[in-house]
Amino acid sequence: MGFRIENGKYYKFLTYAVALVLINLVAVNFFFRVDLTQNDLYSLSRASKEVVSTLKEPLTINVFFSKNIPAPYNNVEQYLHDLLEEYSIYANDRFNYRFYNVSSEEGDLSPRAKENRELAQSYGIYPVNIQTIENDQAKVQRAYMGMVLIHGNVVENLNSLTSTEGLEYKITTAIRKMNNKISALLNLDGDIRVTLYRSSSLNDLLDYVEIKGLTELDEGLDQVVTDLNRENYSRLKLQKVDPSREALSEEEGAPFQRFKLQWDELRTPGGGVIPAGEGFVALQVRYRDRKFEKNLLTQNMALTERGLTEQFQVIDKEKVEEFISSNIDNLIQVNDDIGYVSSSGTLSLMPALPPQFARMQQQESELKVFDEVVSENYTIKQIDLAREEIPEGIDTLIIAGPTEEFSDWELFQIDQFLMKGKSLAVFMDPFKEIQQNQRNMMNRGFQQPVYLPLNTGLEKLLNSYGLTVKRSYVMDKNCFVNQDPRTGEMPIYYAPKILEKNINHDFDFLKDLKQLVLIKCAPLAVEEETIQKHDIQASRLVLTSDKAWEMSGRINLMPMFIQPPQAEEEYRQFPLALLWEGSAESYFKDREIPQKPRPEEEKTDEEEGEDAAPAEKPEVIAATGLKTPSPLIEQGRSGKIFLIGSTEFLKNNVLVSPDFANSVFLINMLDYLNNKEDLAVLRAKKQRFNPIRNTSLFARRVAQYVNVAGLPLLVIVIGFAVWARRTNRKRMIRNKFNSRG
Repeated sequence: MGFRIENGKYYKFLTYAVALVLINLVAVNFFFRVDLTQNDLYSLSRASKEVVSTLKEPLTINVFFSKNIPAPYNNVEQYLHDLLEEYSIYANDRFNYRFYNVSSEEGDLSPRAKENRELAQSYGIYPVNIQTIENDQAKVQRAYMGMVLIHGNVVENLNSLTSTEGLEYKITTAIRKMNNKISALLNLDGDIRVTLYRSSSLNDLLDYVEIKGLTELDEGLDQVVTDLNRENYSRLKLQKVDPSREALSEEEGAPFQRFKLQWDELRTPGGGVIPAGEGFVALQVRYRDRKFEKNLLTQNMALTERGLTEQFQVIDKEKVEEFISSNIDNLIQVNDDIGYVSSSGTLSLMPALPPQFARMQQQESELKVFDEVVSENYTIKQIDLAREEIPEGIDTLIIAGPTEEFSDWELFQIDQFLMKGKSLAVFMDPFKEIQQNQRNMMNRGFQQPVYLPLNTGLEKLLNSYGLTVKRSYVMDKNCFVNQDPRTGEMPIYYAPKILEKNINHDFDFLKDLKQLVLIKCAPLAVEEETIQKHDIQASRLVLTSDKAWEMSGRINLMPMFIQPPQAEEEYRQFPLALLWEGSAESYFKDREIPQKPRPEEEKTDEEEGEDAAPAEKPEVIAATGLKTPSPLIEQGRSGKIFLIGSTEFLKNNVLVSPDFANSVFLINMLDYLNNKEDLAVLRAKKQRFNPIRNTSLFARRVAQYVNVAGLPLLVIVIGFAVWARRTNRKRMIRNKFNSRG
């Protein structure tokens, strides 16, 4: 009997051991994970699921990782196994991945491992140095830790994957770049419609006024669409509509009202009569509810034998092709261009020079980190509004720190850009800081900078939308504190710290941000009447603490001279960043529409000569009677404005680095404005900064005493409880057997 019992114990132990081994083998080979983290750090985000589920071309991922590498690097390969397996769950059958063995076995490199290493190096994956500790000595080991992604003819490699931090973001953004316009086009639910609206009534005008290129338009457009279809998987469908014969619905015709030519009854030079009418020539590209229109007629004054007279011309075929091609990216949302206003004294984006000319650059750009952060996912296109128009392919326009007045034409472009349903990111200072002359400083001692109110014209534009940047700076008791070994702690009141509770977490892309630091911010205000009138949503994204106050009038930002107010009623919270979403009326509604500045006409050799007689002005022929169209969009589509009353936020000392919380806030905001919120949410998952919440002195003391004395006392109490329980059990057993005896 005893032998059977002993054998039963061994059999049971052996069964448990085998079951445990089998469970571990299943767990290794079959992926399963329960993510209990607050922000789902170990689960695929929606952006990752979407990017692999929409693949229309084969995507292959080859991973090259060395075996038996020390901690913490040995966790990266297993994490990568799990991550790629989860990608494959949500991907279609065009997603494949493979791990290659590049490690030597027993000191020798097998032919297969050698071949795999050569393959890795052909893709640009090379071994990296990692530090190991053996026998209390630090050593350097060479290891392969990289992967390559192959999508069609495009190859992207990710080298030096030494940490799991942000690994999903790196892979998803790489796939997103490779899953380019071709994949998006193949996934379209329907065609992209290219519609030519050409009024046949304009043909009647050809005997009265010249319209160059009108008769050749149809043939030229056919060729443009045919050429573009070769590059876009034949997803473009050309339609032609004659508004003179086919009445447009109110909704369909509304975007073209500003393009129409109108005329009263006209008489031709030959004595004929042209009846009163109207017409236009325009192009529309549309996919579902997204659409873009362009007027194909341009108007200018040409010098003829009769003097200056009006002429009209259909825009060049190359410009038509550029308009269609650039807006295809916008329609299917794969365009990654972002506009940056470079006129009116905005902050300068210093161009990067080639290495051989780098020494010619006198100083580092103060927007270097900004450039790095934005350029990771966007191509920044600088736009001089005084000389050029905003390209159609731009969805978001950045206006950073203008110090000079915008012309009416520049303001008109900004206004109409927003009216098209696009986005503005505005960084404005309330004052212009002017440093004192060095000579005066030597004669009179150290002097403070002078702060003069800024008036750029952009203020009146924002006011018409219900937004105001106030003429003051915000100070906050909850601020950055400078640590100096000589002077001690110095609070910088104009650098408020924004705590987690004062960041608007109603937006998913801001949920994982814990703290921000701003500098020299103006408080913002919202005109409630304007907001409610147009059903606009104005959200406060960032707030100060309730211990903040305003500095206005005479500005002095020397930290040692700033004294917080004594009266408690002067303290309150201020919004420092706002998000405006909705559709508003144009600022230029019921105002005169500014004219585009004409380029300076070239002078003849005689006119440039010193003794040349002034040329007689040609006779100006009376107006033709044609009523030129108004380019104004009076009621805008739903657009967005991000507003912050500081340009310091964009500078290197505030953004610090691409992974800093301020930088993540900036690029997430630009992603949201550019309709890429999913990418912003994915990037925010990388944030691991979790500062300890501010607690009272009493709470800190209680926690300290509990940790120092409470835990040992708890162990002692539990020990006494266990001792008492065992003593009581012994007494019960003794009494039980004594009663039987």
